[in-house]
This record gives sequence, C-alpha cells and structure tokens, in this order.
Amino acid sequence: MRHHDRNRKLGREKRQRVALLRGLARSLILHEGITTTEAKAKALRPFVERLVTAAKSDSLSGTRRVATRLAGEEARGKLKELAKRYKKRTGGYTRITRLQRVGKRVGSMSRIEFISAEGGSSSGGK
Repeated sequence: MRHHDRNRKLGREKRQRVALLRGLARSLILHEGITTTEAKAKALRPFVERLVTAAKSDSLSGTRRVATRLAGEEARGKLKELAKRYKKRTGGYTRITRLQRVGKRVGSMSRIEFISAEGGSSSGGK
C-alpha cells in the first residue's frame, strides 16, 4: 500500500529526479524565483527549505551538507546570503503561487519564490 510516500517521483528514476531537484534548486537560489510545473514546485519546496536550514546552522556539517546537495560555488554563496536573511525565521522560506494554464496539454504551472525577510515578495526573479 502506498500510504503517504515521502517523496514525489515526478515520473523519473531516482538519479534523474535528484538531478532535476538539484538543478531547480540552483536556479531558484540564483534567481530567487522560478516558474515550473506545480508538481515540480511542490517537490522542490522541502528540498530547498532543508538546504536553507542547513546553511543557517553555520557549522562545518551544515556547510558539507549543502555542498553535497547543491552544485556551483555561486549558488552556495547566494544560499549563505539567504541564510543570513532568514536567520530569525524557523521555516517557510518559500511561497508557491499557481499561475493560469497556458494550453490544454501543458500541466498546471506555478511560481515558486523566496519570500522576503519581512514577509513580502522577493525582488529578484526569472
């Protein structure tokens, strides 16, 4: 029985799914907001939230955890900036907003973005 499987499969094998999440996370961190399908946004959210929480710890283990899950020095540097921004916040760093459907064959699209430290929308975006 299925009973609330933890991760979404997204129609991919494990390696493909992990590569997809890493790439989406990198884009989200660099641009502070991306447009993707609703399923991918929902799968990406906990992945990124855990990365931000690990980066906030400012310890060697947190740095190594981020390094294994996020490629690119530029993205890791930007993640440290985001971690400083959310230092007082305990979670809920991202927001998913549904967008209008574009065509019949396109899945429901969503925009996932980081919220600002004050609670409003972030300024960056793609």
